[in-house]
Amino acid sequence: MSNNILIKPIISEKSEKLTGKGNQYTFIVDKKANKIEIKKAVELMFTTNVLAVNTVVMPAKLKSRNTRSGVIRGSVSSYKKAYVTLAEGEELDIYGSSED
Repeated sequence: MSNNILIKPIISEKSEKLTGKGNQYTFIVDKKANKIEIKKAVELMFTTNVLAVNTVVMPAKLKSRNTRSGVIRGSVSSYKKAYVTLAEGEELDIYGSSED
């Protein structure tokens, strides 16, 4: 269930800042998933307490690139992003534990 809802974590400067400052983690999720399903999926996958889930649908973007044969036009698909706020003192192991 949780594998179908949580697609992948977003690792960027903004998401790292939110993780350090506000204990928030960012995920790309299924576009049909609602906040309750996202909360249950994160709690099931990482065994933590989720306080809040905020979602936003990122719109599609048009992209073009120049090649020898001309301009190739395309688009990047839209996706849904979820900001998950955890309880105080909890954290997620997104990168996987690499303790040797």
